[in-house]
Amino acid sequence: MLLLLGGCAQQQQLQQNAYTPRYVFRKGYTAYVLRNGRAVAPQHAPARIKRVIAAGNKIINKPYRRGGGHGRHHDTAYDCSGSTAFILREAGMLKPGVHPTSHTFLKWGRPGFGKWLTVYTKRGHVFVMVAGIRFDTSGSGRGVGPRWYTKPRRCGGFYVRHVPGY
Repeated sequence: MLLLLGGCAQQQQLQQNAYTPRYVFRKGYTAYVLRNGRAVAPQHAPARIKRVIAAGNKIINKPYRRGGGHGRHHDTAYDCSGSTAFILREAGMLKPGVHPTSHTFLKWGRPGFGKWLTVYTKRGHVFVMVAGIRFDTSGSGRGVGPRWYTKPRRCGGFYVRHVPGY
């Protein structure tokens, strides 16, 4: 099983100078991003993780809109929590019809880092690291909609959450 991040089992707020993990490709265990922006799930990933990545691919390159993805599951634009909720609902990790905000994700799942998937959340923003790549709406500094990234980003002040087993 892939262990991308280390951490304790308690709710952990990352230090102000913290960054997401550096991308290190491990064949069969790490996702990668193609030139067209789509992510390819690792061969050894659990089915739910493959569904998370497939869901992200459905909405990449949609524009950013505050409140996007909250009124309906399939929307024309997404914000950070709308896109995070979309991929988690598609993988069965979030109940249908639930439309959490970034702040609501502070109580989602369990505290700490996951093996395959970790949600980084704080008041005002949320993003996901899945199989070594980041699904985020603001990682480029331009405030774009949902995209996959392999570059680390600052994550100071964020809390980390996961689903047991993933």
